[in-house]
Amino acid sequence: MPFNLRGPELLVLVLIILLLFGAKRLPDVARGLGRSLRILKSETKDLHGTDAAEAPDAPAAVDGAAPQATLPPAPASEAAPAPAKPQAERAES
Repeated sequence: MPFNLRGPELLVLVLIILLLFGAKRLPDVARGLGRSLRILKSETKDLHGTDAAEAPDAPAAVDGAAPQATLPPAPASEAAPAPAKPQAERAES
């Protein structure tokens, strides 16, 4: 058993959890936890599947995927904002 817990310690832990969450909310909490674990498992499986698809002999782009648009560089006048007034000048204005 993890953390060297035995029967009486586990019973006390379960009772504390029941007092904190209440008996009515525990099924909802367990259901949400199960859904989260199921989603996590499917996402990690998908990640492992895409890693295999991105092998060196696999095509780099997926058919039908739109290319990403790139923005042109901003002009120099817009790139550097005007310096801010010092704190003392802002208070006097």
